[in-house]
Order: sequence, then C-alpha cells, then structure tokens
Amino acid sequence: MKNLGMVWVLLCSTVVFGQKVDVPLDKAQKMQWFKDAKLGIFIHWGLYSVNGIDESWSFFNGYISHKDYLKQTKGFTAKNYDPGQWVSLIKESGAKYAVITSKHHEGFALWDSKFGNFNAVRHAAAKKDVLSPFVSALRKEGLKVGIYYSLPDWSHPDYTHFTRDSLRYTIAEAPKRWQKFLDDYQGQLKELSQRYDPDLYWFDGDWEHPSEAWQAPKVRKMLLDHNPMALLNSRLKDEGDYDTPEQGMPITRPKNPYWELCMTMNNSWGYQKNDKDYKSLDQLIGIFTDVMGNGGNLLLGIGPKGDGSLPKEQEELLQGLGRWTNKHKEAIYGTVAGIPKEHFYGASTLSKDKKILYLFVKGNANGEVVLRGLKNDIHRIWVVGEGTKLSHKVVGKVYWSQYPGIKYISLPEHVLDRNMTVLALLLDGEIRLYREDGAVIESN
Repeated sequence: MKNLGMVWVLLCSTVVFGQKVDVPLDKAQKMQWFKDAKLGIFIHWGLYSVNGIDESWSFFNGYISHKDYLKQTKGFTAKNYDPGQWVSLIKESGAKYAVITSKHHEGFALWDSKFGNFNAVRHAAAKKDVLSPFVSALRKEGLKVGIYYSLPDWSHPDYTHFTRDSLRYTIAEAPKRWQKFLDDYQGQLKELSQRYDPDLYWFDGDWEHPSEAWQAPKVRKMLLDHNPMALLNSRLKDEGDYDTPEQGMPITRPKNPYWELCMTMNNSWGYQKNDKDYKSLDQLIGIFTDVMGNGGNLLLGIGPKGDGSLPKEQEELLQGLGRWTNKHKEAIYGTVAGIPKEHFYGASTLSKDKKILYLFVKGNANGEVVLRGLKNDIHRIWVVGEGTKLSHKVVGKVYWSQYPGIKYISLPEHVLDRNMTVLALLLDGEIRLYREDGAVIESN
C-alpha cells in the first residue's frame, strides 16, 4: 500500500467498444476484484422481516404508525438464524461477495452499537449481535464483505426527517442538534470500519441532504484512512467508486466502467410473505448475462424472515443459479464486457485478453447461432461446461470488400443447457469488429 499517491496520476485504459475510458491505475487495481466478481447477494434483514411489510417506508409513508412498526422488535428473534447456512447458499449460488443491511432507514442496527439507541442486542427479542457471525462466516469462506448502511435514521430523535409529512427541524434552525446526529452516524461507521473492516460500503438514503450536510468527503476519508482498498458505492453523494442502478437494467451500456445492478428476486427487498411473484431462474440468468455483457455486476436480493430462516423459493433460486454459474464459470468470472448486440442478438463476454468470445444463447437456436461483423478467423468453438466442438461457416464474404461476412455456428439440440447455453470462440487474436456501413461495389 506504499506510495499510492505517486501512482494516482498514472493512467490505464479500459476499452469499451466505441468508447475509451481512462482510469487511475491504483483505482483500477483497487476495483479489480469487484470487476471480476460479477455476482453478489444483497441481504435485507431487519424489523420489517417480522410482519413482512415494506422496510422502513411503511411507517415513513403512513401505511403503519411508527409505534406499531417498532412492535416488530418482539418478533425479531433470530431463533433459526444460521449464518453458516446463509453463506453456504451464497457461495453455492456463485456469488463472490455479499452485502447485508447493518442498519436501514428506521435506524435498527444489527450489531451492539455504542451510538444511537436502537439495536438487535438491547431492543429486540434476539438479544444478540447478529451482524458479527455473518461477517465471520463470509470471511471463513473467502467471500468479500459488503455492509449496507443507511445515512438517514428516521427513528433518531436528532435526525431531521421523521415521516413524509413530518419534519422534526431543519439544519439551519438547529445546527447543534444536527451535529449530535452526525456524531452518532459517523460513530457507527467508525465502529463498522474498525470492527469488520468491510471490503465494500453500500450507502443509501443520501437524497435527503446535500453532501456538505452529510460531511461526505470527511466520511470517505475516515473510512479509507482505515482501509484504502475499501470500495464505496455511489450513494454517498459524489464520493463513491461505482454506480448502483436499482431494479431497472440499463438499456444502453453505462459510461462508468464500474457499476452494479441491484435487483430483487420477487418485488420486495425484505421478506414479504404475500409476495410470491418470483422471477424464474431463466429470467434471473437472462438479467445476469445482460448485466455481465454490459460490463457490470448483479447484486441479487434475498430477504430472510424475522427468525432468520430463508424462504424456500429463495433457497431454490440460489441453488439453481449455482448449478448454472458453476458449469459456465469460465465465461463469467474475470471476463470483461462483450460485443455490441448488433453483432450478436444476445449477451456476450470476453476473456481479459479479448481473444476468447463467449456467447450466451437463450433457448433453442433451431440449430444455428448467427454472428455478424467479426473480422477475426475462428480457430475453435466449443460448448462451455460440456466440451463439444462445434463447426461454423461464413456467408457473404467477398474478396473486394472489407466486410467479413456472416458466421453461422451449428448448434445441435443435444448440447443445449436447460437454462442458457454458452459458447466459447477462440479467435486468431484480439477481437476485431467491422463497425462500418456495408460497402458498395467499386471493383469486380
């Protein structure tokens, strides 16, 4: 970690088709594990997990009183909580990191914090720290640790906002009162930093105040002084390392080379017993491959119950995802964004040296996969995780044009994966694409 400041000015280039992004060298090194990981699991667990209602928002928006919301402390027992089982499922899914809600907007902390006055040890039926054993289990299995932390605390008596229609005070009216809140929230972050040394901080709720009010630059400095390699998401105003779109898959490739889509398995972040609208395994894999093809990570949400058990549907989806990721790991981990979809109507990734192109084929391609505008010769094509060598032919290539023709890859039905088939194409060198208008005859 010596002389980081000296290398900050050195630049490396991240090349995205049609776009070249210069990234400070030490940031590229710092972000590398994140770029390679591809898949993380996002755990929303808190008071809202007891009655299965909207996390924090249910009282903020007036669907339930704050008093009734807090009654859920009696049901937050964690009696069936097995952090080892959680981590085993997370690892089986193929995820390389996990992010857990240490404190959501209602201010309920999962660890025994000396700051604030609302946590699982002193104010819930669990009467224990439930964050520490999970972090320990992640470390034991070699997975990266991410901690979600809400900047707002709607239950804190010295925080400005209480509900959508109720404001306790404004910062301009009572700056000393605001400072008392700042001391508590920054004290909690210091505890999390020193106690758990997270690989990643996942902030939320920064929309309620500007950066200066949160003292965001100070917070970033405090966390990175302890661990310069820690990552921060974009929701600490302008102090983050990577972008975090939520639920909606970006339609065009994000300009920031570091990004992560966070998405629920059903329609809810926390456990909701009435929400049975789960995405199918095929849909989740399709979303995941689209994200990878555009150079991002998927942070997939799960919501344990108040007793710490996981809904059966979520366990099954993690296991199904794990079967697919394990089979196709060479096309997933450590790869980079694939080619534009004008060339292949589906998601794709590339090996880091850009000499192997991976194509994600959805469903039955009726015996043929089409690839357009690839200038390279193809040395070999095989089915990832299955090994069968495939043949191809080139159509539309003429001697007087630079247009490379259309490549048709034969794909027999017996090699298809039941969820999504992946093909690997070994090229004659770094990938080269034809990105021009079709040529007209000038000489024949």
